[in-house]
Amino acid sequence: MAHCAWESIDVHLLRVLHALLTECSVSRAARRLNQSQPAVSTALRRLREMTGDPLLVRSRSGMTPTERGASLLEPVRVALQQIESIALQQVHFDPAKSRRIFNVATPDYLSADLFGDIVGRLRRLAPHTQLALQAFGAGYDYVQALECGELDLVVANWPQPPEHLRTTTLFEDELVCVMRLGHPLSGGRMSLKQYLEAEHLVPTPDSVGQRGVIDLHLSRERLRRNVVASVPHFHLIPHLLLRSDMIFTGPRMFAEHYMSFLPLTLAPLPTICPAVRYYLLWHDRNHYGEEARWFRDQFIQMARRGVAPEAGGRSVVTMTPRRQLAVA
Repeated sequence: MAHCAWESIDVHLLRVLHALLTECSVSRAARRLNQSQPAVSTALRRLREMTGDPLLVRSRSGMTPTERGASLLEPVRVALQQIESIALQQVHFDPAKSRRIFNVATPDYLSADLFGDIVGRLRRLAPHTQLALQAFGAGYDYVQALECGELDLVVANWPQPPEHLRTTTLFEDELVCVMRLGHPLSGGRMSLKQYLEAEHLVPTPDSVGQRGVIDLHLSRERLRRNVVASVPHFHLIPHLLLRSDMIFTGPRMFAEHYMSFLPLTLAPLPTICPAVRYYLLWHDRNHYGEEARWFRDQFIQMARRGVAPEAGGRSVVTMTPRRQLAVA
């Protein structure tokens, strides 16, 4: 490879190369970069000419990096990280002028209203920024994504977050039963026997053998519900409930969002189940960064607004013992 070939490479091409090697797909890389597929394909052709290597070749599962392509992933990641640190040191952060893309991984059962509020606030305060939401998938390594800067924040509700990540509680939500209007169990308080014998629709576990918080709770009581169907995406659930006598146990916020425009109703659980606690995760690598901290503060304030009243005009965020932070 001629030395002069790399003289024409720029930050844009580095970002495209990193996205391609990470996603192993032109279409997914385009979505991640918020670009068109033809633009990413053109960049890939330029990169192939510069390196003298295909970088990505077709495989049974889509595309896979060549040996040369795989060897470039880490150097490119490091280069982008260094470029980001240089830019942050040289430019004072002004939300109104920032063009940063903020990346957040989130479960798909959080209320659309919540993210509507967050996007609305960003459009007002930082109109040139972008918010890229990513859903969790089976085997998704969110810890690695936070460590390498692919993600800025993760919204989660697992029983125990990783110890080495920074975390703050956003809010809690109770679990309820959701069903169609006119369901035989609607209109009153169901018994535990009725609940267990009802036809249950559940989310598909992210990994084999994984059990959700509801089934774990029932198993401790030596109880088991009648699961008849599972789906990989939460937003399919309301539409399946409308066409069957299945019921779904999930967060109240999720249920009330769909009840506002679909003929659904909810009922309290006949058993005491722990509340769903949502919290935010981030890594030390961007804890002190001015842009990342500003975005984190906006996210926390908007997530807590409407869930719990503000105290004395301030939104005070309680941290775990290992990390303390107050958000004005």
